[in-house]
Amino acid sequence: MRVAIETLIEAPADIVWQHLQTPALLAHVAAPVLRFTPVQPADWPAVWAEGDYVTAMHFLGVLPLGRQTVAIRKGHSQAWPRTVRDAGWGQLVRQWDHLITVAADGPCRTRYRDEVTIGAGLLTPFIWLFALFFYRHRQRRWRRLARTGFAALKS
Repeated sequence: MRVAIETLIEAPADIVWQHLQTPALLAHVAAPVLRFTPVQPADWPAVWAEGDYVTAMHFLGVLPLGRQTVAIRKGHSQAWPRTVRDAGWGQLVRQWDHLITVAADGPCRTRYRDEVTIGAGLLTPFIWLFALFFYRHRQRRWRRLARTGFAALKS
């Protein structure tokens, strides 16, 4: 099953793209619904590189959901739109193919799209409903983060 949700972020596309490249952004926009803890490698990189990252996933920070592999695959275009894919899988969800598209929509606004294809056997309809909620949550967190000038991500 597939979920596709799009929003406008009030920030330049290059700034959105820059933050999208970091595990800190994932942690922020997923919180408090999901928490990802690195397993292999044991620490997150400062910036995502192409490759597989095994995580322990928790719902609301406490309920273990098992291991999930975040499988980063980057698009190679320098023009807009740009894409990055998490071709992930895990113990609960066999396929979590998440394509993120970032496109400039003027000098100070970004069109941001999450598109995820989910395969979880008999659980697929339930995971699909969760994904609808979760990606709306993530996009709300993105918009709020942009309104604050990405302050929560600055050390």
